[in-house]
Amino acid sequence: QVQLVESGGGLVQAGGSLRLSCAASGRTFSRNAVAWFRQAPGQEREFVAAISGGGQTIRYADSVKGRFSISRDNAKLTTYLQMNSLKPEDTAVYYCAAGSTTIATTRNQVDYWGKGTLVTVSS
Repeated sequence: QVQLVESGGGLVQAGGSLRLSCAASGRTFSRNAVAWFRQAPGQEREFVAAISGGGQTIRYADSVKGRFSISRDNAKLTTYLQMNSLKPEDTAVYYCAAGSTTIATTRNQVDYWGKGTLVTVSS
């Protein structure tokens, strides 16, 4: 099994930056695709960014492309989401998720979820 814990959320002004971390446990973590999803109040959980187990494949939602960057350090069992040029529309609870597929961009492609970390962007 894989356990995931997000950190790094908080309050930031529009135009600012935050870096989220997803710390994982599990001996097979490097085989897992990892993705970030987010859910705003009253909205469905949506895909944000994804990275394959070896880091060779990356995908972004159109809404964050050019502003967010996903990376991973398998030696540290950690995946990161660098968020720049933040907008109020980015306000949401951000969730880290992992699955056994090569790349995971939908909720049915992941098997494990963290509890989430709240990002609030003020205008």
